[in-house]
Amino acid sequence: MTSAETKAKPPTPRERARTRTIADIVRLGREHLAVHGAAALSLRAVARDLGVVSSAVYRYVENRDELLTLLLIDAYNELGDEVDAAVDALPAEDFAGQFRALGNAVRWWALREPASYALLFGSPVPGYQAPGERTTGPGTRVILKLVSIFDAAYRAGALTAEVPPAVVLPPKLAEDMVNIRTQLGLAVPDASLARGVLVWTSVFGAISFEVFGQYGADTFAARDELFAHQLGVLQGVVGL
Repeated sequence: MTSAETKAKPPTPRERARTRTIADIVRLGREHLAVHGAAALSLRAVARDLGVVSSAVYRYVENRDELLTLLLIDAYNELGDEVDAAVDALPAEDFAGQFRALGNAVRWWALREPASYALLFGSPVPGYQAPGERTTGPGTRVILKLVSIFDAAYRAGALTAEVPPAVVLPPKLAEDMVNIRTQLGLAVPDASLARGVLVWTSVFGAISFEVFGQYGADTFAARDELFAHQLGVLQGVVGL
């Protein structure tokens, strides 16, 4: 049997059952996350709602930290899928539209899934350290999509190379930018990449202010218009 045939072998009934059970655990974990928050997440409580004894759940998910990791991966990938769908629905040359689509997709998902957004971008869960080897890939999908928009715009001549005020990078920061450009194979110049970092943190900062209620209840009634304005300003910052 060839390696291709081996890879194409369908899962066994036991493997399918295991996949379904883990999916159910993640689904219930998200429900508990929304009600109780990450710090109070309990695998025993999830087992109770699943209708099994806690010892049975431990055959699928080792402990609370493993459940948090599964929830992180699930949320990162759901967010990444929605961003990809929104951006990829636009013409390849519509870089400004892609940028706005990315920002709006993140915001809409965050407002719909505030507990999952808080898990990804809120305060760290006490005593939990996400395993980078499992979470870095899913966790960088959105920023890599954003960087790819900026880089494609630059390669197409649609990204303004110099926008006022001029950016002069300190030597140590310039080294960081060179490393990032080299690692990701980017053509976009360092100054534009630095502006991209500002745009990245500003988009998520604006969304976090809204999700976590930092504006206050009565400051801005026109939240959609506010965010559209913010995206427009940031679009100008990067030169799209």
